[in-house]
Amino acid sequence: MTDRTTTQHDHPIDVVADDIDFMGHVNNAHYLQWVQDAVIAHWQKVAPPQAVAQHLWVALKHEITYRKPAFLDDQLIASVVAEKVQGASAFFDTVIKRGEDVLATVKSRWCCLDAETLRPARIAEEISSLFLPAKAGN
Repeated sequence: MTDRTTTQHDHPIDVVADDIDFMGHVNNAHYLQWVQDAVIAHWQKVAPPQAVAQHLWVALKHEITYRKPAFLDDQLIASVVAEKVQGASAFFDTVIKRGEDVLATVKSRWCCLDAETLRPARIAEEISSLFLPAKAGN
């Protein structure tokens, strides 16, 4: 995973009753929603309002490693780091934790869309540099 001193967004998650499955812990499907919420919140926090209005994000791929279960009333943090932008794609690492316990790690690839045409759109370098880790030597 990534050095967490880079540009990181911490997104709080409260586990509620609807998240719990028949086994008494959070159903795996909820992790996908949490990652989506965290990545979108990261974009909305760092991008200028005009860029947020002009672009939408859709997930292309998630690779989730589940390490420990989450339970009702847990207060979690999804820490998101944008790894790189390549064309219309952005790659993110997300770590979901309860305190110091890592519950899941997620690598995901997202496609940026023009909000009007719904076609893939490149993110300008001056925008992507707001949420990408600083390059060595900068």
